[in-house]
Amino acid sequence: MALHFASDLHLGAPDPAASREREKVFLKWLDDVGSQGEALHLVGDLIDFWFEWRHVVPKGSVRLLGRIAELVDGGLEVHWHLGNHDMWTRGYLADELGVLVHADPIDVTVAGRKYLVGHGDGLGPGDRKYKFLKRLFRNPAARWAFARLHPDTAFKLGSSLSRDSRASGAAAEAQYDGPESEWLYHHCRTVLERETYDGFIFGHRHLPLDLEVVTADGRRKARYLNTGDWLHHRSYVTVDSSGAELLYWR
Repeated sequence: MALHFASDLHLGAPDPAASREREKVFLKWLDDVGSQGEALHLVGDLIDFWFEWRHVVPKGSVRLLGRIAELVDGGLEVHWHLGNHDMWTRGYLADELGVLVHADPIDVTVAGRKYLVGHGDGLGPGDRKYKFLKRLFRNPAARWAFARLHPDTAFKLGSSLSRDSRASGAAAEAQYDGPESEWLYHHCRTVLERETYDGFIFGHRHLPLDLEVVTADGRRKARYLNTGDWLHHRSYVTVDSSGAELLYWR
């Protein structure tokens, strides 16, 4: 039995028609891995903008949410790792879908191998602007103030910010200049210097990656795998008793 990891579906972007087609493809993947997996990890940004009020959630994504609930009801363990586009949950995902929600990276052990798993936003050096914004977005007072907006106004504003954020980072996401240019690679190496891991699994980068991470003294080695995205790559990671593998859904 295997564990499967996927991220960055960004339902709702760039428009309803394209989002619906992408959702259909992802649901076929869910049907496949849900029938053969021991657990499923949704590693953030499944929805392009998500915010929960006390009695209201954004419309759309019902096929995805319904299928996840079916998988959970069928006995599959499903983890939802909050990303930078879907961090604003206040219990709906856990209560209605039955998923296990994680705001920060967690340890996952498979066949004696330990992996650190999370969305990956705000980790590693650099990107100070986003790190400041992440602290703001997680601030209870800021979330309370945003929740005071009418849902129509709030959703329009949030969707616009999500769209602008994704557009501004599109060029950087498509470019790969080697591991030393990757912030998450540096984060993995820093963590590995102080603690033993066999692998790191993150999303957020929108670029499928499978890189070796080695400490400065060469005594510890691990792999950093990025799940990529479903906007362009349809990529995911599978972990079983033989190790971790980066795969593509066709």
